[in-house]
Amino acid sequence: MAKDKVHPRLLRPLSGDRPNNYLYRLVSSQRFLAIIGLVFLVLIVFPLARVYSQRRLVAQEIAEVQEQIDSFEKQNQDLSEVLSYLQSDQALEEAARLNLNLKKPGEGVVVIEGGNNENDFSTNNGATKQESNLSKWWNYFFD
Repeated sequence: MAKDKVHPRLLRPLSGDRPNNYLYRLVSSQRFLAIIGLVFLVLIVFPLARVYSQRRLVAQEIAEVQEQIDSFEKQNQDLSEVLSYLQSDQALEEAARLNLNLKKPGEGVVVIEGGNNENDFSTNNGATKQESNLSKWWNYFFD
């Protein structure tokens, strides 16, 4: 029954006398192991950080290129709509009316000549009336 009993593993020898050399004490100390672990951690973290930043830059460039692609697709769609309109009979008829002064049979043409218009911005003999900004605002709201 005593043979079936499980004994824990010990890091030091059972005899009680540990080697007293410097290398064994250095390797078995907790500070040394912590420093080694920290060095390995630093060796792993810095390349990971560099790769992460490169991936972020690539993802940002991909997003910018995708926005450009979307903009070009919209422009392409708009141009195809314009092209389909220009190839239609309505655009041909409109161009013939404007550029060639053509009309359909039975239509009449009315010409309106320009006259004095109250909405004309020019004043008498090109002279402009100087008004203060305050009077302009007054006229805008109360006239």
